[in-house]
Amino acid sequence: MLGGLFPVHSRGERGVACGELKKEKGIHRLEAMLFAIDLINKDPELLPNVTLGARILDTCSRDTYALEQSLTFVQALIERDGSDVRCANGDPPIFAKPDKVVGVIGAAASSVSIMVANILRLFKIPQISYASTAPELSDNTRYDFFSRVVPPDSYQAQAMLDIVTAMGWNYVSTLASEGNYGESGVEAFVQISRESGWVCIAQSLKVPREPRPGEFDKIILRLLETPNARAVVMFANEDDIRRILDAAKRTNQTGNFLWVGSDSWGSKISPVVQQENVAEGAITILPKRTSVDAFDRYFRSRSLSNNRRNVWFAEFWEENFVCKLGMHGKRPGSPKKCTGLEKVGRDSTYEQEGKVQFVMDAVYAMAHALHRMHRDLCSGFPGLCPRMANIDGKDLLSHIRAVSFNGKTLWSGTGPPVWNRPSGSAGTPVTFNENGDAPGRYDIFQYQINNRTTAEYKVIGHWTNELHLNMEALQWASGDSSIPASVCSLPCRTGERKKVVKGVPCCWHCERCEGYHFQASEFTCELCPYERRPNQNRTGCQPIPIIKLEWHSPWAVAPVFISIMGIVATTFVIVTFVRHNDTPIVRASGREMSYVLLTGIFLCYVITFPMIAAPDIGVCSLRRIFLGLGMCFSYAALLTKTNRIHRIFEQGKVAVTAPRFISPASQLVITFSLISVQLLGVFVWFASDPPHTFVDYGEQRTQDPENARGVLKCDISDLSLICSLGYSILLMVTCTVYAIKTRGVPETFNEAKPIGFTMYTTCIIWLAFIPIFFGTAQSAERMYIQTATLTVSLSLSASVSLGMLYMPKVYIIIFHPEQNVPKRKRSFKAIVTAATMTSKLSQLASERPNGEVKTELCEGVEANVPSTKTTYVSYTNHAI
Repeated sequence: MLGGLFPVHSRGERGVACGELKKEKGIHRLEAMLFAIDLINKDPELLPNVTLGARILDTCSRDTYALEQSLTFVQALIERDGSDVRCANGDPPIFAKPDKVVGVIGAAASSVSIMVANILRLFKIPQISYASTAPELSDNTRYDFFSRVVPPDSYQAQAMLDIVTAMGWNYVSTLASEGNYGESGVEAFVQISRESGWVCIAQSLKVPREPRPGEFDKIILRLLETPNARAVVMFANEDDIRRILDAAKRTNQTGNFLWVGSDSWGSKISPVVQQENVAEGAITILPKRTSVDAFDRYFRSRSLSNNRRNVWFAEFWEENFVCKLGMHGKRPGSPKKCTGLEKVGRDSTYEQEGKVQFVMDAVYAMAHALHRMHRDLCSGFPGLCPRMANIDGKDLLSHIRAVSFNGKTLWSGTGPPVWNRPSGSAGTPVTFNENGDAPGRYDIFQYQINNRTTAEYKVIGHWTNELHLNMEALQWASGDSSIPASVCSLPCRTGERKKVVKGVPCCWHCERCEGYHFQASEFTCELCPYERRPNQNRTGCQPIPIIKLEWHSPWAVAPVFISIMGIVATTFVIVTFVRHNDTPIVRASGREMSYVLLTGIFLCYVITFPMIAAPDIGVCSLRRIFLGLGMCFSYAALLTKTNRIHRIFEQGKVAVTAPRFISPASQLVITFSLISVQLLGVFVWFASDPPHTFVDYGEQRTQDPENARGVLKCDISDLSLICSLGYSILLMVTCTVYAIKTRGVPETFNEAKPIGFTMYTTCIIWLAFIPIFFGTAQSAERMYIQTATLTVSLSLSASVSLGMLYMPKVYIIIFHPEQNVPKRKRSFKAIVTAATMTSKLSQLASERPNGEVKTELCEGVEANVPSTKTTYVSYTNHAI
């Protein structure tokens, strides 16, 4: 005798134990057990000469009620005490013992199975469930006599997590029916979600066992509190699913939620009846099964006349055909009377319930275990042998755990079944692990409405240790082929890092990697190396472009133009002086010193080109050499000239003898001695720090990396520049001092005044250069401004010297050659006397009124005043 537990009725309300009849989950499953027993009893090879019977009870979908009912299964094992009871004739009573139940098929709900399993294990009665999937039942220490032909929710939870992950949903809510099935299923889902680290739970809600009016509307409102979590993972019973969908429909949330249902939803029709639109797009899961065609033929052939063994079949008949059977029918308000000639599938809709296969698998598993036990204990004895009169439940359990069969059942409904042993009811493997669990195999369904009229569950994939999903088969309520979103935060764009909200790893704020940072990973920004900058989308770094001063730049064109003009002018002066080398003007200018000075002027113009040229070792070497050399040549020559003039006239005030070292050779020695100091400094610079180039990434390191540039430079720092030009500037200042001292010497006899004007102008140029050059040190255009300022300042200094000292002489040589004639030679004494008298005249002119001074000057110097024409005197023509 096998026991059976089925939810023939739903849970009652307001204190009533049982509610409405469940046609599919109750009657279909019950009939599946009866059908399987019929097949086994007709099979000559499975349990030959042994007939199985069944004692089936209604659990009414309530664990406490099921516990009371299951006590019936153990009555045969309980010894009744009849010592205090006597019959009327005084004999002891005789108790009619019920048939002993060797195993139980059921129950459906996990909470019911848990409650019943606690009783059955005490009496060592094996139990095989066809629908209970709570992970708690895998505990072999507490539920050691429990087995199941469906996989536990730990597999189901993993499959559902894989579905959620495949859809890209990382922010979901969970909904569970109160009880072991719902709570343990959600707990398993939450646990593996936390371990995966990719899916976060927005809310975990629970449907009470006895929900109050309006409870489901409150649940919908709670779900709407996290609008981004559109996906709802449901481990709920069929009744709760139906009422949740109804509440969503009432609150106008059709199409808002993305339902992910467990196997309690599966491919059932009842939860979605009259609320197809709100359920559209729901993804559900169901242990892999195949519809048993033989059962369909069997069930359609059932009628009131041939199915009297099912005590609830009459009630099913009334419910299924919406009619009433006589005076004692269960539907007193129905106007239609049942005729008994109605036919299932013809006069009513019929679709095989999803767990029919598993009910049959459970029955067959029990039958196979009994068959193996019969073979071991009875050794070919037909029928039950004495050793099987009292079956040891523990021994039977070991045979159940060892069961493994796979095949196909074929039955026409009229003849004996054709059995290909070993087999399951629909060709699927049936095995158990050490905990009594079946392997995880699931079909994935989506509830779809085709052409907005026909609704059906469509298989979109399967799960066997990993997910296999046909993404092209998905269809959503919006009509869009793209998968709806259920994420806490949208993905960050490239170049942005995620700043995760504390405690919610699926929620984050996107922060752009600013400045010179790039996106190193999903959560971090890192600083690019100094010589690199972020690329366009900030996913990596790229070299900073290297620039240099180009010849076509406006900052280069102007200095080059000035330099070329200066070089042409200087060359013209040099050529003119060479062609008229022996004329009085050239000789009076001091030919040797003039050529040195003109060389310095020429170098000042030439330095513009290496300063603008692309830096390399050769260019950097030229910059070091010629940067201060041109000025050094110029101002060494001018300093030597002004010093010579000053010494001559200072000597003349005290004596008529010429001072020492005023010959041309002496002047050249003095000049080149001064120049050698500059060359010695350059040599030391070369030896201590050989010239090289480098890229300065700091000069144009702007806040916006897109504008950042590396500047190719020679290794000439500002300090090196000051040192290189400092000596030349010292010569310039000293020369200016001598020019001031010799300003009183008449220009009739020397170049003191032109040299003075030259030095005054040059000082003004370089005083303007200093703030411009060093004041732009922080400018982004620093390289351009400083290079242009330096080269223009050098060119202007050279131009001042060239224009004031040589252009008047060239003008006379070319346009007034009549003035460029030799004059009589005079002695050094005469020259000094004339210069001294001129100084005195200047002094008197400052002390007397204009009229008196004029008279005295005319009387005192008339004999010594030369012709009104300018006379150029060369001091080298006089004997010293």
